[in-house]
Amino acid sequence: MKTSFLNVAIQSPFMVFLGRYLCLWLSVTPTRGLEMWPFLLFPPPNLNLIFSPTLKKPPSRFWILGRTRNKSSSVKKLESLLFSQFTFNVIVKQVLGLTPEEPQTARILEDFLTFMRGLISFPLYIPGTPYANAVKARIRISASVKQIIKERRRNNNIIYNNNDDDICGNMNINSQKKGSDFLEILLGVDTLSEDEKVSFVLDALLGGYETTSILMAMVVHFVAKSPSALEQLKVEHECIRGKKKKGESLNWEDYKMMGFTQNVINEALRYGNIVKFVHRKALKDIKFKDYLIPAGWKVLPILSTVHLDPSIHSRPLEFHPWRWETQRQDQTGKKFTPFGGGSRCCPGSELARVEVAFFLHHLVQNFRWSVEDDDQPIAYPYVEFQRGLVLNLDHFAL
Repeated sequence: MKTSFLNVAIQSPFMVFLGRYLCLWLSVTPTRGLEMWPFLLFPPPNLNLIFSPTLKKPPSRFWILGRTRNKSSSVKKLESLLFSQFTFNVIVKQVLGLTPEEPQTARILEDFLTFMRGLISFPLYIPGTPYANAVKARIRISASVKQIIKERRRNNNIIYNNNDDDICGNMNINSQKKGSDFLEILLGVDTLSEDEKVSFVLDALLGGYETTSILMAMVVHFVAKSPSALEQLKVEHECIRGKKKKGESLNWEDYKMMGFTQNVINEALRYGNIVKFVHRKALKDIKFKDYLIPAGWKVLPILSTVHLDPSIHSRPLEFHPWRWETQRQDQTGKKFTPFGGGSRCCPGSELARVEVAFFLHHLVQNFRWSVEDDDQPIAYPYVEFQRGLVLNLDHFAL
């Protein structure tokens, strides 16, 4: 089955920018063998594969302090770039198998930040503009991924050639490789071209990085302004830590005990509205109430109008995580859609929640922080902080 893409007479600037094989443009499943690609990249929660080494041991207090400004002062300064670094380290490990210490990781992150700045810029290609810089950054990212693919194939050939006479050994190697990272899965799909594989990698990085880092920043910002929420988080995570041995990593059972943490994450998603709308296209005529949406028309559901609707959520303009103690999850399908819905629901939603929960686990036990009063989140059009969310770390346990 060949890939079916949206038909356009002239490629839009964003299609040129993002690549014509990005899943954003797909109208049907891309190819046989990748129908379940989101679940290969982000395994279901009952599988421990989701707990990669990078995620099991989030940044320690010493790692965080090493990224603060004014290290000689009793008040440390921490910028929101920390969240970007952490979430990128997790997703690049899941997708490409790269560790934070490898030089390629830092280069790809730098290009990716340039790429993201151009994603919301005016699509005019003039040298020096954010859009032009982003197009060049995407070319560099693609070149980096292609180089990784080339090296991976060469290394795999060396391994297989050295084990030609060991059939069982080859089967074991192949089994280990399939579960190592998303790129290894893509390399095993012969029906995809190299450009399509590169686009799938970019798609996974894009979906698993930007919104997660914003969510993490929003949670830290809102909790800093809610002492009661911070105190309840501290109690919950101290209880979890008290049941574990010194230095023992978190696991799925620990995650299931983070009930109030999930309430905080839900409220940050609702109140923060990180993704305010989604792009959809009617593939056939659709009748919605008294309206007819013709085939081919674009539809932009505005998620924030539901999340901030006082008829659905009481006191919607307040950060109140306790509302989720009484609001049953099975009744919020149409009232709470931060990750979209249906077949196009975000495949990395659970991974995002796990990342934020594990980060909070370490943060609330070791730090107290405050934010500047005038550093408020704004929509531009995605959520940003006016001053970059500078945190004052005025107390921490050593």
